[in-house]
Amino acid sequence: MYKFEKLEVWQLSLDYCDMIYKIVPKLPKTEEFNLKSQIIRAATSVSLNIAEGSTGQSDAEQNRFLGMALRSLIETAACMKLIERHKYIEKQDIAALYEFSEKLFAKLTAFRKAIKNDGR
Repeated sequence: MYKFEKLEVWQLSLDYCDMIYKIVPKLPKTEEFNLKSQIIRAATSVSLNIAEGSTGQSDAEQNRFLGMALRSLIETAACMKLIERHKYIEKQDIAALYEFSEKLFAKLTAFRKAIKNDGR
């Protein structure tokens, strides 16, 4: 088992990615190469950056990858706002996903701070 597989934040990122994959089919065909692919790539990037950053590198390097994961997460949140703005998906249908993104953001931020504090 790899180190990242034990991380709660990585497990949550997988759940988040699954949630993204469930809403994507609801988007119109016209968004196939725009919002659909963008939100999937960004959500996948969250998980991948957490995993890549955990490979026994320095705390500073892991922190850098966690920063990239956070940026990708923010990108998914921005995509959700565009989806909501264009009324592609009902607001209440995207609300739980957005709330989960906030929870994941808080966990990633806390993990990143813990790493910074350990490496003083």
